[in-house]
Amino acid sequence: MTLRKKIIICGFIILFVPLVLALLLFFGVLHINNASAKEYPIRGVDVSSYQGEVDWDTLSEQNISFAYIKATEGSSYKDDRFDYNWKNASECSLRIGAYHFFSFESSGEAQAKHFINTVTAVDDMLPPVIDVEYYGNFHTEEDIVVSDIVKELRNMVDTLTEAYGMKPIIYVSEETYKTIVQGNFDDCKLWYRSVYSSIPQNVDWTFWQYSNRHHLKGYNGSERFIDMNAFNGSADDFYK
Repeated sequence: MTLRKKIIICGFIILFVPLVLALLLFFGVLHINNASAKEYPIRGVDVSSYQGEVDWDTLSEQNISFAYIKATEGSSYKDDRFDYNWKNASECSLRIGAYHFFSFESSGEAQAKHFINTVTAVDDMLPPVIDVEYYGNFHTEEDIVVSDIVKELRNMVDTLTEAYGMKPIIYVSEETYKTIVQGNFDDCKLWYRSVYSSIPQNVDWTFWQYSNRHHLKGYNGSERFIDMNAFNGSADDFYK
């Protein structure tokens, strides 16, 4: 083989291999994160209307133990698939819980009441989750008054605790953990989103969203992927 052909082949490989890897990652064939099944045997999903109609019997048979279902957002929005998902998920083998997307534009009390009016507790229900992320015009801590947000989030935490008899879990990104939650809500367990790397060792987490590009059977919505999460503990820890 001539030197020129070797250079062409090497150049092709250099260009082609990264492209193939990128496509495999994009279509969910390869995963940057894939939490150790031995270390974290309890896995689960979180779903919303983006997954469309969910066949809960099919979904529950794919090596998962729990599902979190989007219920509400802000003080008035209700996920249009929540009632269907809550009813049907409660009839399969999964432990289930409901989550709320926290708004920086509504009071914590109003958001808590909206969630409570939407989510009727079921047997063995997992703790409510408050999803705290930057969104829309709120990109960083510079776009909010952090002390005000902490106050309203605390109001929601306390109201949900009283209503359901258990402390809610707070879902965070790296940004909202560092700027809003860290040091202010140490009494709440943490659900940490880190889909490109492992969670920092100094973070005490209960749930880890380790992938947002998994594909499972049993749903037909506009979003072909589903979020995957791991519980930080054994099966005994989880069911306790």
